[in-house]
Amino acid sequence: MLTDGFVLGAASGGFTVLDSLYQLLAFLVLMWLLKKFAWAPLMKVMKDREEHIASEINQAEDAKKEAKELLQQQQEMLKNARQESHTFIENAKKQAEVQKEEIIRAAREEAERHKEAARLEIQQEKENAVAALKEQVASLSVLIASKVIEKELSEKDHAELIQESIKKAGEE
Repeated sequence: MLTDGFVLGAASGGFTVLDSLYQLLAFLVLMWLLKKFAWAPLMKVMKDREEHIASEINQAEDAKKEAKELLQQQQEMLKNARQESHTFIENAKKQAEVQKEEIIRAAREEAERHKEAARLEIQQEKENAVAALKEQVASLSVLIASKVIEKELSEKDHAELIQESIKKAGEE
């Protein structure tokens, strides 16, 4: 009967306890071999891969931080450049306004000088004309006096003499 217990289902196909023990032993030996020769290197590869991925993630985070910092620096530089250009434009406008006022002031002064020079020239010409007129009147007076002395004039002759003298003065 004991042999009957070891042979379970021998009649049905041959599955025995010994087969089970053999399979269990083979499984354990296989597990031990896998652990010793395959599991350790596999775990080492997995650990290296995990470290590599962690390193890549850290590098990516560092690069992202650096890119953010660079972006902030660039934005700050752009802001400063805009401010400087705005200040430069405002200064240029102020300087242009000052130059415009200076040019207008200089033009007004020049116009006043020309106006004063023209006024002085007109005054001088007027004085010259008055002096010339005085000379002509004096010479006409002398001429009239000499003619009066030469002859005694009637009122009619006197008026004609005056008209004639005025005509001569106008022609000269």
